[in-house]
Amino acid sequence: MQREYTNDSVREGRGGKQRGALCGPDAADRYAAADIVQHVAPTGFLDLGPGYLDPELVTTDTIGRAYSAALARYGDTALAYGHNQGALPYRAALARHLTRTDSEPWMPSHLLTTSGTSQALDMLASVFSRPDDVVLAEAPTYDLALNIFRDHGLTVSAVRCDADGPDPEEIERTVEAVRASGRRVAFAYLIPTFHNPTARLVPTARRTALIAAAHRRNLLIVEDDAYTDLSLDGTPTPPSLTALAKWEGVLRLGTFSKTLAPGMRLGWLGGSPHLCRRLADRGVAHSGGSPSHLTSLAVAQLMDDGGYVEHLEQLRARLAQRREALSVTLREHLPDDFTLRPVHGGLFVWVGIPPWLPEQEAVGRASAAGVLVQPGSRFGSREPAVRLAYSAHPPTRLRSAAARLAGAWRQKG
Repeated sequence: MQREYTNDSVREGRGGKQRGALCGPDAADRYAAADIVQHVAPTGFLDLGPGYLDPELVTTDTIGRAYSAALARYGDTALAYGHNQGALPYRAALARHLTRTDSEPWMPSHLLTTSGTSQALDMLASVFSRPDDVVLAEAPTYDLALNIFRDHGLTVSAVRCDADGPDPEEIERTVEAVRASGRRVAFAYLIPTFHNPTARLVPTARRTALIAAAHRRNLLIVEDDAYTDLSLDGTPTPPSLTALAKWEGVLRLGTFSKTLAPGMRLGWLGGSPHLCRRLADRGVAHSGGSPSHLTSLAVAQLMDDGGYVEHLEQLRARLAQRREALSVTLREHLPDDFTLRPVHGGLFVWVGIPPWLPEQEAVGRASAAGVLVQPGSRFGSREPAVRLAYSAHPPTRLRSAAARLAGAWRQKG
């Protein structure tokens, strides 16, 4: 039986396969009870804020079979402390997957198991920075990364971007200015593939220029690649910065939170074998081994038996339907002075707001219409905007949300 989860009850619902399903449109739009999951939207609201996958997009039996297969194959070793750098079956399966989608052959030695991008960013801030260092980041950029950097006492310096991404010349000028002031630049944090929040895809030529600029200034690049598997319309994805740099001076971060489930707490770091060994040799790894050991073996099974690729094909198709439901409805009903960036992949639509509608007023009007959105200022945007996530709701609800937003935002004054 299918279970439907609400804030205060668990009840049996209709359906076949067991899923972590949402209940009706007036119930909280999240996975389960507020005391179990990170975020539960208020009852009655359509929440287009967090970039969460709708539980309907990944069946619990798909995940369950992967864990069962890993336990059957690896037995007690699946329940032990994991290899410091990560279990070899996982790193080998991941290397094969990355090689199919990148410009250079990946090897297991290029990879380190993490429990996701957030944990990896926290680790890198611990290893490669000290308080009062500067991190360069696009403006706007992933808001929760900014919180992690600030937890470590780092100053974030915004880098100007154009339609193709960060300006390499400005990166060089900023690095030199920071160093001339007597401070250190820890690294540059970049999201070149289906950028969060804008969905921008940095072309190959700009990626090459960014690597060249970083190499000239001896600057480490941290490449957040959370959405690389989520190309939604066949748009070719350029090679990763890490592969273009042949693993020198770039560390690439990936996660399965955006393609499988965040509760699995599994990701990866890609870099030179030397840096991966260095990070695996830290005390926390000697104490506890690699994170998410059992989960990594389960995901390795999914990648090895073709289940992950099959799942990605279905996920991309369903996300593309949701993207269209939201973006097409917005374009049909919003005035021409609102702007929508093209979305070729990822989970977000970035909406530019005209000068006559202050950003906070736009957010307030949306809330009054029963739709929750994220203000652009939260991401460090220099222009008024909002970010809308289409991943957590089916197309019918997204069309409803878009119509409500258009109705709330059309009126001037």
